[in-house]
Amino acid sequence: MSIPVSTGSVESVVRYCRLCTVVFYNLVTFAMQENTEERYAIKFCVKIYKSATETFASLTEVYGDATLSRTVVFKWHKAFKEGRENVEDDPSSGRPISSTNDQNVEMVRAVIAIDRRMSVRMIAVHTFLRQTAYMKLN
Repeated sequence: MSIPVSTGSVESVVRYCRLCTVVFYNLVTFAMQENTEERYAIKFCVKIYKSATETFASLTEVYGDATLSRTVVFKWHKAFKEGRENVEDDPSSGRPISSTNDQNVEMVRAVIAIDRRMSVRMIAVHTFLRQTAYMKLN
């Protein structure tokens, strides 16, 4: 699928990409806050000597379909049972959530200035940027 880009839409594409990044960041932040709340609940259950199965049942009763998966609950239960105190995720290495920065935006603008009919996929190929960094099409 390709998105035709006209003269005035370069800024709107960039704004759209930034908006997608902000929305994604807010969703991830909200989900992480929910997970933190559930982790505190798991930690509490460990302290009152509930089993992992009982803990998962309690979480499912309170959070319904939005609860953590059984595997994740069991993982955190085991970690707290073994003495872990911190409910936050351990820092992970890897790529940042977004690759939208001023340098990449300028690179995309330069490619679009050459040929305004390029699709997002073609721009990604020409700039060596991942297509999903800007917009998920499939």
